[in-house]
Amino acid sequence: MKKINTSKEENLIPQKKILFIGLDDSGKTSIIQSLKGKKNLPAFKNTSPTKGRNIEDFRAFDSEFNIWDLGGQEMYREKYLKDFDEYIHRCNKVIYVIDVQNTKRYNLALDYFEKVINLIKNNGDLKNIEISIFLHKSDPDLKESRPDISKEMINDLKEKIKDIIKDTNLFYQIFKTSIYAIFEKIIVD
Repeated sequence: MKKINTSKEENLIPQKKILFIGLDDSGKTSIIQSLKGKKNLPAFKNTSPTKGRNIEDFRAFDSEFNIWDLGGQEMYREKYLKDFDEYIHRCNKVIYVIDVQNTKRYNLALDYFEKVINLIKNNGDLKNIEISIFLHKSDPDLKESRPDISKEMINDLKEKIKDIIKDTNLFYQIFKTSIYAIFEKIIVD
């Protein structure tokens, strides 16, 4: 627990560790910047790929967060899977990010997701961990800007996610997310 000063009193607020996992260029870093209150959308264009891991502590929504942004390049993904216990230790939540606009990488994203879920499932200490799957870059103008991405494709992606996680007894939710709505997440069934 960390001691946090508030305007009139001191409170003890437990820090929540959250892992952001997904392929490179899925939008993990941009989501984190949005959560931290960044609203200058042109600045997101200059976001660099995360090399290795980036760990940040910040306060938002009356909570203290310890955010681990895990770079999604292949060489890093292999290391995370090999040393998964090191990254997942004391973790409260895993946010797995899939770029819905990169349809050519759906299978790769699902394969990596399945490996992550299997590691979580096989670690008895993680039975209460929360899993959120962000179908990211579900931008408000997606229908107009990417007519090749149909509602059926997104539904098929959701069903494949559900198939991967269904026999795990893990609590999970799937959200459509976009930084263009000042970071909005919409739960999907």
